[in-house]
Amino acid sequence: MDLTKRFNKNLDKIQVSMIRQFDQSISDIPGVLKLTLGEPDFTTPEHVKEAAKAAIDANQSYYTGMSGLLELRQAAAAFVNNKYQLTYNPDNEILVTIGATEALSASLVAILEAGDTVLLPAPAYPGYEPIVDMVGCSVVEIDTTSNSFVLTPEMLEEAIVAQGDKLKAVILNYPANPTGVTYSREQIKALAEVMKKYEVFVISDEVYAELTYTDEPHVSIAEYLPEQTILVTGLSKSHAMTGWRIGLIMAPAAITAQLIKSHQYLVTAAATMAQYGALEAFKNGKDDALPMKEAYIKRRDFILEKMTALGFEIIRPDGAFYIFAKIPDGYNQNSFEFLQSFARKEAVAFIPGAAFGQFGEGYVRISYAASMEKIEEAMKRLARFMESDESR
Repeated sequence: MDLTKRFNKNLDKIQVSMIRQFDQSISDIPGVLKLTLGEPDFTTPEHVKEAAKAAIDANQSYYTGMSGLLELRQAAAAFVNNKYQLTYNPDNEILVTIGATEALSASLVAILEAGDTVLLPAPAYPGYEPIVDMVGCSVVEIDTTSNSFVLTPEMLEEAIVAQGDKLKAVILNYPANPTGVTYSREQIKALAEVMKKYEVFVISDEVYAELTYTDEPHVSIAEYLPEQTILVTGLSKSHAMTGWRIGLIMAPAAITAQLIKSHQYLVTAAATMAQYGALEAFKNGKDDALPMKEAYIKRRDFILEKMTALGFEIIRPDGAFYIFAKIPDGYNQNSFEFLQSFARKEAVAFIPGAAFGQFGEGYVRISYAASMEKIEEAMKRLARFMESDESR
């Protein structure tokens, strides 16, 4: 009996993430210094941890409702209203999810039908396409490499028209993983003007919103396109709470009423103790990201200076905590091989650009969610490697 032939055939489209493949391939290197993970090196704020501990001591260990704690949804609604001028009714327009990943899964499972297409500006975070594949749909990438990784209204409209009735959704992610690119108010408004003409969902992954480094604060597309937008956010990056697994979906009531169905049968509800920690983060931690932002900007600028001097082409990131750098001409443009060689020679790991789709090849991604000490050492080793024969 061979039950492996009876799996969902859509799984055949999915491979283990190249990020994980690469990580496994270099993990045997003694003392390898990794600038790979999208995980803050900061710890969760003390007041958040204390709130979760108090919830445990108070025996808050039972299910919450499927939508999550009402107090948490109220605090989240107040947070995004104060920060981003967004108005959501906590009673029926907000769902608490198990991280932004489950928020994305619940949203895509709810809206997609076999044969639908989804537009995705690329290079892009590799976690979107496998979800789309699993439900029998396909992602169509929009190549943004010729425009400094910025999606223009013209690019977007051309792609929408080309897909026609097959198109069900557009996924936006900004500040973006892996490029760190974000959008101004004028750019967001222009993209919204295009999408409002078409019956498409906009799934906007804004989990890095609090890590925006421009003078202008983050602008959510939900401000301009509320009736079409499914806003995905969370606390993993803004409050250094990756392991707490708290995300949120915010959308109009009619959309949320459908999304709660997929959310319910995927997970029932997020962990109760983690929700109490999240409640504290939203209520009393509106500025918790500021010390992290200050450190990230210093790290970003240091890496920019060092790598630019080595010949890497870099679009200055204005958010998140990643550098996406073009491998200089004359060096191996196969990003996996280039970084394998670097890791073997100097015991430093970045992420191959190819992990972020076909338009990421020839680039490397560096996470500066690591200490300055590690970053300084990594840049010394990179300079040494670029002078060696192994880099060519």
